[in-house]
Amino acid sequence: MVASGPTGGFLDKRAAAVLGVIFGGLFLVLFAFLFLAYSAVKSGGLGDTSDLTSGARVAILELRGEIGSGPSENGIDGEKVIKQLKKLEKDDDVKAIVLRVDSPGGAVAPSQEIYDAVKRIKAKKKIVVSMGNLAASGGYYVSAPADKIFAEPGTLTGSIGVIFMHFNVKGLLDLAHVEETTLKTGKYKDTLSPFRPIQDTDREEIQGISDDVYGQFVKAVAEGRGIPEAKVREIAEGRIYTGRRAKELKLVDELGGLDDAIAAAWQMAGQTGEPRVQTQPREREFSVRDLMRGAFQGAAAGVRDGVVRAAPQGMMFLAPSLVPAP
Repeated sequence: MVASGPTGGFLDKRAAAVLGVIFGGLFLVLFAFLFLAYSAVKSGGLGDTSDLTSGARVAILELRGEIGSGPSENGIDGEKVIKQLKKLEKDDDVKAIVLRVDSPGGAVAPSQEIYDAVKRIKAKKKIVVSMGNLAASGGYYVSAPADKIFAEPGTLTGSIGVIFMHFNVKGLLDLAHVEETTLKTGKYKDTLSPFRPIQDTDREEIQGISDDVYGQFVKAVAEGRGIPEAKVREIAEGRIYTGRRAKELKLVDELGGLDDAIAAAWQMAGQTGEPRVQTQPREREFSVRDLMRGAFQGAAAGVRDGVVRAAPQGMMFLAPSLVPAP
């Protein structure tokens, strides 16, 4: 039986007050944790491993994942990479830049924008590329204008070419008894429509575009590497090379890892002694909501990471999916 007299009411109020203090305290602890985490992220404490704030140094900028033009947790945001490069370009203490490239390529325009930025900055500061496991197609495109390129003997690189993907889902629609109707102005408006088989007009139109972009790729490599365009076309055609073979073909300059690239950049910049290194964080905007989501929905991340991404469509500088033997 619940007490209903004056004493019972007093006990109820006291219990409510105690519970309020407990839950309020827990909330304050959680809030303090989130605030500290947010402050650490905003200050770069979770991304920038360098404590260098002044003096001559080499900056390392990581380009890891597929190249795109927007925010991506596991890819390269071309716009943010260019912002980082501009920041390093304006920093007089940054004497050289090392790009750590581990990418299968990606979208055409962002790859070209990064290429242009590297080419522009190269006129002011030394830029060295250190290739990781894979630096192919768009990953090679952004590397081509560097002063020097390092790759491991087993690095996969090259894949100089353009791919345009098309998927025909008409069979699936037929199975589902779904009929698609297209109304258009101009015979090319539904080029590569996924609701019908590819047609001759599609092939002609897209092949022309692919040849144009491929020519731009070849020219960029020829200018960046100092190789005649005819020679680039001979070794291109989408072929993938190991780092060792790429060195023989003059697609890369030296065999070595990140430390070798840093030492070379430091020396090329006219510096002596041990290189002083500044590691750039992979830029990502964090908010309190991000931290709250991480605190309360951590389990969902595992589910999300297990979802297979849909195959990309459209024109890409993208290497074929390869899994090197261990």
